[in-house]
Amino acid sequence: MSGSRERLVAQLGRIKELSGLSLRALAQQAGLSSSSLSRYLTGRLVPPWEAVVALCRVVGRDPRPLRPMWTEAAKAGAAPAPRRNDLPADLIDFTGRAADVARVEELLRTVGAVVIDGMAGVGKTSLAVHAAHRLAAAYPDGGLYLDLHGFTPGQEPLEPQAALGRLLGAVDVSHPPAGVEERAALWRSELSRRRALVVLDNAVDAEQVRPLLPGAGRSAVLVTSRTRLISLDGVPPVSLAPLTDVEAAHLFGQAAGVGDGVGDDGQGVGQVLAQCGGLPLALRMAGARLRHRPGWTVAVLAERLRDSAGRFDAVFGMSLQQLDPGQRRVFRLLGVLPGTDFDAAAAAALADLPPERTDAVLEELLDAHLVQETSPGRYRMHDLIRRYAADLAADEEPQAQQALRRVLDHYLALAVAQDRTLPSPLRREPAPGDPVRAMAWFDLEYVNLVACFDAAVRLGADAVVAQLPRSLRVWFFRHRGTDDQVRLLEAAAAAAERLGWHQERATLLADLGYARAAAGRLTEALAAYELAAYELAAPELADGEPADGESGGGDLAAALALRIGFARRDLGELDAARDRFRQARELFEKAGNRAGWSQALAFDGWVTLGLGQRAEAVELARASIALATGPGRITGLGALGVALAATDPAESLRTLHEALGLAEQHDLQHNQAWCHNQLGVALRLMGRAEEALDHHRRAFALLEPLAEIQLEIDCLHAHAATCRAAGRDTEALALLDRIIAVANELGRPHDELLARTAREGILRDAARPR
Repeated sequence: MSGSRERLVAQLGRIKELSGLSLRALAQQAGLSSSSLSRYLTGRLVPPWEAVVALCRVVGRDPRPLRPMWTEAAKAGAAPAPRRNDLPADLIDFTGRAADVARVEELLRTVGAVVIDGMAGVGKTSLAVHAAHRLAAAYPDGGLYLDLHGFTPGQEPLEPQAALGRLLGAVDVSHPPAGVEERAALWRSELSRRRALVVLDNAVDAEQVRPLLPGAGRSAVLVTSRTRLISLDGVPPVSLAPLTDVEAAHLFGQAAGVGDGVGDDGQGVGQVLAQCGGLPLALRMAGARLRHRPGWTVAVLAERLRDSAGRFDAVFGMSLQQLDPGQRRVFRLLGVLPGTDFDAAAAAALADLPPERTDAVLEELLDAHLVQETSPGRYRMHDLIRRYAADLAADEEPQAQQALRRVLDHYLALAVAQDRTLPSPLRREPAPGDPVRAMAWFDLEYVNLVACFDAAVRLGADAVVAQLPRSLRVWFFRHRGTDDQVRLLEAAAAAAERLGWHQERATLLADLGYARAAAGRLTEALAAYELAAYELAAPELADGEPADGESGGGDLAAALALRIGFARRDLGELDAARDRFRQARELFEKAGNRAGWSQALAFDGWVTLGLGQRAEAVELARASIALATGPGRITGLGALGVALAATDPAESLRTLHEALGLAEQHDLQHNQAWCHNQLGVALRLMGRAEEALDHHRRAFALLEPLAEIQLEIDCLHAHAATCRAAGRDTEALALLDRIIAVANELGRPHDELLARTAREGILRDAARPR
């Protein structure tokens, strides 16, 4: 970070301190989003001048003296992030709807919200996407798109909590708070400083949409639903009717490849339009059928449609007739494919076809308008067509379950392979590959992976259920978990139990305990660890149980000992924690796992320092650093830096800044917060409490969006001690009260006792005569 930006960050930190407000409250008063303010306070982003002025106004400070500093920092600042655009591609043959398009655009400009409703297939999504593309220039911060799955066959509607998590992720908030209300408030705050257009497609009802709406600001929202959301206050409706005969004839001609020239057979055209009911989806499919049969007339098409059973089934069926039997089979199987979209590889696994054959089939399905290509190489089906395909599969595909099992195995194999290329603190060596690309793959396929997991549960495919969450371990760690993590791990552990996979179940229970510990629920974490230790006692792998470097053997026993040590440390049981860390050290060393061995040494050093044995702690930390590589060095560097604070301040700060640099280089936000907290502790030990407070503030700014309860408790204790050392008793008492409240909620008597003892000490000192 440049010197000018460092100085600006320090000034902004003092403004926050003067305000006496939490980060979120200060952001609200200044009209900023809390995540943006977090980035400003930690130096990850140079604020616009207007934001600096707004913050100064909150505390009644003249911003003008900061202008030169801000100008210099802005010149050295990073380039702005590219505009976000999640919108599906616009239809090149979008037809008619001129009045509806104009009304939607007018409402977005004047009200900032509109809901498009209408029957299935009437073109709601097409109109919404078309309008969003037309208005793209008016929303420079991007266009966001989210399918709420209100009426998607085989999928439950997206819950508001999960929908908000995905929307917040789209604006770079990767660790949202847990509750719906907190997420909704953060979402509104994020949008308040942006000018973005949000398309919420396929809503089931007003209750699903209401928490997702933006608040004050210049962003807008466009909702689609099959039902009229009459209770959605402040969001005017535009109800779509089927296309008029003129519009329908034009679209049919375009799809047939003859423009408006569909011949002189007015009666035949009228019959086709009647069969299609003015629905764009059906008209495109009927036109595509005629285009693929140049020898047919419109009258022949009308006759074929008339002889079929149902109106829309007739249109879909006619489109299928232009396909060969193998292509029709692929179409039917796509009806049972889990997830929201897919690529050619997934379709190939589903249908058990070679890639070149799959590509050709998908091209035919695209030409028949039976699938849509939403972006290069990514496909999806309209809900009506998916339902039709699924119904056909149920009637005509006796091998549908085997096809589904193939695609589940496909996603599992890909997830395992991608996961193995990702570095993690306890992994010996990642497999060859591009970890950045692997994380991008998980980001892209995450929704589909969860859908596959749920499909595997319904199908009783316990082997997939038991293994898929473990392949997401590093992704979950980087994202600090998601709403799905605990649910997936609990179901996976149950599946492993049914399979008799004791070591796999032990791994899953250890991960479940870690997730619970990160949420601050240490008693529940230890219960999961205890079950994991019981399962680990099984003498050998069961038939079919996966075996690799991270399942079974010394690595798993060592990792479990390490995690139990974390829980004991956080409960204040330092001697018991040290015993577990030393057990982990021995097991990792015996297994030849240098990464795990390094971590165990580092945490042994931490608790040894906590027990007052500084010299031994220094030696343990140095041994950890010598074994570790890359971001695996962070823990040992942090332990060494704090251990040296009282005896070698220069080396202490150099070491801690090296740890912080590694965390920033690898974009590990929770590690950045941890490093800033340790810098605060070290500076306090050096008698530089005011400087220390800047780092504590940065730690909390980084923690704000993480929902990392355990780390937050640690930082609260350290920040309160530094405030007390700086003579800021009022701030220290407020922080201690926060610890007591969290400790009461989570059942943490040790933390409550520490906080109450510190609180009583402050009050006792204040009562002494001076």
